[in-house]
Amino acid sequence: MNTMTLWHISGWEFAALAAAALLVGFSKTAVSGANTVSLAIFAAVLPARASTGVLLPILIVGDVLAVLTYRRHAHWPTLWRLFPAVAAGVVIGTLFLVWADDAVVRTSIGAILLFMAGVTLWRRRKAEAGAGAGDEPDSVATRSGRAKARSYGVLGGFTTMVANAGGPVMSMYLLSAGFRKLGFLGTSAFFFLIVNVTKVPFSVGLGLIDGHSLLLDAALAAFVVPGAFIGKWAVNRINQRLFEQLVIAATIIGGLQLLLR
Repeated sequence: MNTMTLWHISGWEFAALAAAALLVGFSKTAVSGANTVSLAIFAAVLPARASTGVLLPILIVGDVLAVLTYRRHAHWPTLWRLFPAVAAGVVIGTLFLVWADDAVVRTSIGAILLFMAGVTLWRRRKAEAGAGAGDEPDSVATRSGRAKARSYGVLGGFTTMVANAGGPVMSMYLLSAGFRKLGFLGTSAFFFLIVNVTKVPFSVGLGLIDGHSLLLDAALAAFVVPGAFIGKWAVNRINQRLFEQLVIAATIIGGLQLLLR
């Protein structure tokens, strides 16, 4: 793989990647959809396919910090319903990456993100934002809830494998399922830690992760930690409605960036 190394990146490019790494930490502990901005920055500085391999270990560092912060708020029934569908999506995404070029990857993911944001906005016009109470969404126990979990799970697995863009898809699912702020963050933290670690062998097999990419990751990982602390500080100062609006807005921005680049 012709992955750029630390020595092949200019100072401005490294600064952009460092800012994106800091945003990864922030997104993992505050506004999940903001992660798509990091994805777009990595894809702008590095080749689009190679950027997914460099970004994955950075995301895992953020996932670990998020789990340590919100581990008490995870909703495991939702996670167990999602994992089989996500596994199918990861396999489909791996096959897609075998033949898809950078342009196809960007266009496909951008379109999916905008579609999911549109679906969520439509659904939220039909019901009050954040319906339900606490961290226990009752919609996941119904037949329609299970069907929705499967469809979002496949899309989430596909997008996370192809471009590390599963965050917005799962954000849309968790919001539509009625998760409150802490339940949202705790459930997504465990979800992405497990899924991203599972993706590592696939990425290595595709040549997206190698010694050069890991060297760059080692230089960027330190920037994830302050981002996570900033997110933890900010999330306690963001009300539920603003939290949901920020997640949806970040998803739309990320989708547009991928389509228009």
